[in-house]
Amino acid sequence: MPDPATVVITRPAQQAAPLAASIAALGLPVQLLPLLEIHALDGQAECAHLKRVLARLADYDLVAFVSPNAIDCVFAHLPAWPAGVALAVVGEGSRTALAAHGVHDANATITSPGVHARSDSEHLLLALDLPALRGKRVLIVRGDGGRDFLADGLRAAGAEVDFLTAYRRAVPRLTPGLRATLEQLLQHNNDWIITSSEALRGLLSLLAEMDQGIDRETAFVVKMKQQHLIVPHARIAQSAAELGFARVTLTGSGDAGVLAALQSRP
Repeated sequence: MPDPATVVITRPAQQAAPLAASIAALGLPVQLLPLLEIHALDGQAECAHLKRVLARLADYDLVAFVSPNAIDCVFAHLPAWPAGVALAVVGEGSRTALAAHGVHDANATITSPGVHARSDSEHLLLALDLPALRGKRVLIVRGDGGRDFLADGLRAAGAEVDFLTAYRRAVPRLTPGLRATLEQLLQHNNDWIITSSEALRGLLSLLAEMDQGIDRETAFVVKMKQQHLIVPHARIAQSAAELGFARVTLTGSGDAGVLAALQSRP
């Protein structure tokens, strides 16, 4: 009987450990391969702006965090959450991050998609009481860049929306160690958990760099596009298809959806 495929987790290192432990508990080999690095703000002006905004969180009626990274980076500068300020998050991972900083349903108003809904901005908008936000001030905390879907939906409902950049994302450099890991992984058919279209495009850029001077039939980009991707959102599945991936499994929401997909694979 052949060895089981390795499950490659490409989410940022800060959020990879719980999923890796759950997959290992299924008896499957796991490889951590963060394709996006999370960097705290280091510019003096950026850090000063971050602290100024955090000092007046009480001016907002709702603060929405787009990821656990956004939560962790904010609480690195925040001793406690201001009383009475409602929060919105996109999924259970962000609720877990809030709880790690002492913020939970018992001491704060937190809105998120339902347990069985997808963890994304679309389902967060469905969970929010949008009519009640007309004329209210909302702060969206995120990394540099990102989609404007949530902001557009809130503005359409009549809310006043501000953004706060709390961290930066970056594709890792192609170090000798990363090159060796990618070469080894692409010698076999594995399951790649892709939780970001940006990360997938970054991976292909790294492999294109490795492909310089290599025969097209053995190119690493070609090998990668033969791999099986597991993705948690239709938007990522669409990006994968547009990039030339044919073996893509769209899962249910959160880690539970990923684990169910791994358990039901042939």
